[in-house]
Amino acid sequence: MAEELRRTGLYDLHIEQGARMVPFAGWEMPVQYPMGVMGEHLHTRAKAGLFDVSHMGQVLVTPKNGNPETAALALETLIPADVLGLPQGRQRYGVFTNDQGGILDDLMFANRGDHFLLVVNAACADQDIAHLQTLEAVNVTPVTDRGLLALQGPLAAEILATLIPAAAEMRFMDSQIDDWDGTELWLSRSGYTGEDGYEISIPNARLTEFAQALLAHPDVAPIGLGARDSLRLEAGMPLYGHDMDTGVTPAQAALGWSIPKSRRIGGARVGGFPGSDTVLTELTNGAAKTRRGLRPEGRAPIREGVEIFEGETGGAALGKVCSGSFGPSVGGPVAMAILDASLPDGTTLWAELRGKRIPVTLAALPFITPSYKR
Repeated sequence: MAEELRRTGLYDLHIEQGARMVPFAGWEMPVQYPMGVMGEHLHTRAKAGLFDVSHMGQVLVTPKNGNPETAALALETLIPADVLGLPQGRQRYGVFTNDQGGILDDLMFANRGDHFLLVVNAACADQDIAHLQTLEAVNVTPVTDRGLLALQGPLAAEILATLIPAAAEMRFMDSQIDDWDGTELWLSRSGYTGEDGYEISIPNARLTEFAQALLAHPDVAPIGLGARDSLRLEAGMPLYGHDMDTGVTPAQAALGWSIPKSRRIGGARVGGFPGSDTVLTELTNGAAKTRRGLRPEGRAPIREGVEIFEGETGGAALGKVCSGSFGPSVGGPVAMAILDASLPDGTTLWAELRGKRIPVTLAALPFITPSYKR
């Protein structure tokens, strides 16, 4: 018997907006609306798109002894990031690693003074919470009474400020608590599209009302998973389960930037996280393979699983596409694959598509210039 799909608090609103719903990570989620994936993508780049990301896991991590440093140091035993040095009211990106140095999940973590707020991927949420619960020094509390929205695009700040004026003053990766009509909202100026924007955690009781207030603005449109995927791909952002997994290390996923000097060899708090010997050696010496950008010739996208070869005929595959789609803002297909790190950008390789090989060019990531408010 198939497992019953979960629904976010915005399910009825999605249906009302004409969404096509699909299974995703155990949830029934909107993949697109009547505007279509291309239209939704370009609308987000030009104005503002509203995404339901309530399927993501929100988790509070609180020190049992009341000392925030205790929680930070506990988290550092699982995440190779500078949690201790994160100022209050700020957020960072990080990964959970396993004993082999592979990535268990990627996440955002915010310092909220006396505790941390973590946002993890939907498909990994149960596993991540169990992983966090191995930490004896902290209490781990899954947030079950809130939904999560993402408002993304160049007009996001202007639009959100009509409901929450303080949002306009936030910088990229700020995290704060605000009031909307007597309801406590948790805001971060972040997202996964390459655009300026916010993620907003809202009590389920007022989730639909808040989403409707945003959608009432003429420049806001609802956006589904299809455009979310093409937006993050153009921005060169990896997706867990595709561009990284338990068999891919941070260096191979091109996420070495998330591991600061303080946690590396010679740093003040070197290692101390699962797989640290593998991860840090690879960061010091360089990974043999890493996530690279690809620009296929022509208009046909190359999708996940397509094999990449060095020559037009013969030879062994160099790797497989891990994410690929048409990039509406780029005006052509874009893809990512884990390939030889020594190959220079501009190198021509070959993708085997339906028995025929087409030329693809190694390209620098991201494919578009992100527009965050620093």
